Amino acid sequence: MHDADQIEVQSETRGDAIIVRPIGDIDLSRAPHLREQLSGALQEAEARLVINLDDVPYMDSSGVATLVETMQMCRRSGKKLVLCQLQDRVRSIFEIARLDMVFTIVENTDEAINA
Repeated sequence: MHDADQIEVQSETRGDAIIVRPIGDIDLSRAPHLREQLSGALQEAEARLVINLDDVPYMDSSGVATLVETMQMCRRSGKKLVLCQLQDRVRSIFEIARLDMVFTIVENTDEAINA
């Protein structure tokens, strides 16, 4: 994997939640690295995984698929997945695909922790 294929991912623990913050576009080349990062964070999370998408200006279908897979892993492990701070372009992808009805999407991290 080349450095260009890796996405920077910051994470922090707050209460029973792990907050993950990917930085940059999520596309076909970067989705596998993000998938690894989210899988690791999910194992550490006690009750919920929060994905803050504030620093993700663009996401293609492979990025969406990665989030769907993460949601399925959360459900299997009895944990909750919450997305927050979606930029307009990313939010529109979720709305067009009607995934805003499937995912829990809130405005900010504080809401996500309490969702």
